[in-house]
Amino acid sequence: MRYMATYDLMETLRNTNQWLGASARALGAYPALAAVPNPYMSWVSAWGEVMERSFARMVVKPDWGIFSVVGVDGRDHVVAIEKVVSKPFGDLIHFNVQGRKEMPRRILLVAPMSGHYATLLRSTVASLLPDADVYVTDWHNARDIPVSEGKFDIEDYTLYLVEFMRALGPDINVVAICQPAPLTLAATAYLAEVDPEAQPQTMTLIGGPIDPDVAATDVTDFGRRVTMGQLEEAAIQQVGFKYPGTGRMVYPGLLQLAGFMSMNAQTHSKAFSDQIKSVMQGEAGDHDKHNKFYDEYLAVMDMTAEFYLSTVDRIFKKREIARNAFVVNGHRIDIGKITNVAVKTVEGSKDDITAPGQCAAALPLCTGLPEEKKTGYIEIGAGHYGIFAGKSWRDHIRPLVLEFIDQNSGAHAELVKKRKFLKGKLPKPDLKAV
Repeated sequence: MRYMATYDLMETLRNTNQWLGASARALGAYPALAAVPNPYMSWVSAWGEVMERSFARMVVKPDWGIFSVVGVDGRDHVVAIEKVVSKPFGDLIHFNVQGRKEMPRRILLVAPMSGHYATLLRSTVASLLPDADVYVTDWHNARDIPVSEGKFDIEDYTLYLVEFMRALGPDINVVAICQPAPLTLAATAYLAEVDPEAQPQTMTLIGGPIDPDVAATDVTDFGRRVTMGQLEEAAIQQVGFKYPGTGRMVYPGLLQLAGFMSMNAQTHSKAFSDQIKSVMQGEAGDHDKHNKFYDEYLAVMDMTAEFYLSTVDRIFKKREIARNAFVVNGHRIDIGKITNVAVKTVEGSKDDITAPGQCAAALPLCTGLPEEKKTGYIEIGAGHYGIFAGKSWRDHIRPLVLEFIDQNSGAHAELVKKRKFLKGKLPKPDLKAV
């Protein structure tokens, strides 16, 4: 499988299906065919419209689509997306709400690198913006990164998080969603040892596999069944000639998408059949419920081979985070060194990707934290998506996370003042007035 020809074959099949859809849509648009009494041609046109859109979205990064937010003054404030830190494999971006006073809450959302873009958290960002300054880790598609930029594995990912946290300062509140939860925990522990003043104020871990062995899911069962050699042979391919990352070894987004779709094939099949019917009846819209969901779901990105393989090997198979044996850049991290960062875990009782217990395993690992700084929450009836972007997030979890942040705010206020003073952002104290 590890050949450019295999990668290019997948892209060729995607292009072909997009072209077939466009052709069917155009064919069905001929005026003469409207006189045909049989609805078959209407079905062909509708099928083509859905097919073309679906396959075109697979290689397009979605827009954030967050243009303004209502402030406490009742006015709409324009939102500008700005890069705070720019790196080859990902950027730290800020949703700058222009004309608004500095918010007391500052939140860093650590987006997962698990096949979809950070825009998967669009609704999460939108829900937090009225109440906080929001920053997001915006990971890049591996197919677009030249081989000359080098490797990117879970150790590099952890060091990126360390750099992002340092850039934002100790009054930041980190919220890690799904895949990055164990690495966010490791990054915070790393800072606790090498740069304690750069630790975040709070850390909320949502549905992350801290200890995958606590509760079995299809994901953990797959990790146990497959050897690393089998996984490398079956999943890893080399980026073809179409993209800047030509020659880079990746776990292709299209291959990941095939796996996502196969897990709920019947549900997806019905959704697309219903959408074709809606298009035929003139009831579909550019931003209807189906298109809104699948425009995001079908937009997949490649992961570097070393990141994917090291995640499976070190997080799931060897359980290095769960055993407190994770090593970054030759330095063994001790999670027990975290002593003053409040930690909250959030899980869904019906999460079939990261089952309840896997994320809460972070709390006993934080042996250096007093019990009052550790808390866990399980949302009854919520699945994986719901705990960070669905109704459960909006109605219950988001208010609890903001309350948790407020309860632990101000703990690092003096560190913030010290850092601002050292950077020349605060005036020197008036010694004559003392």
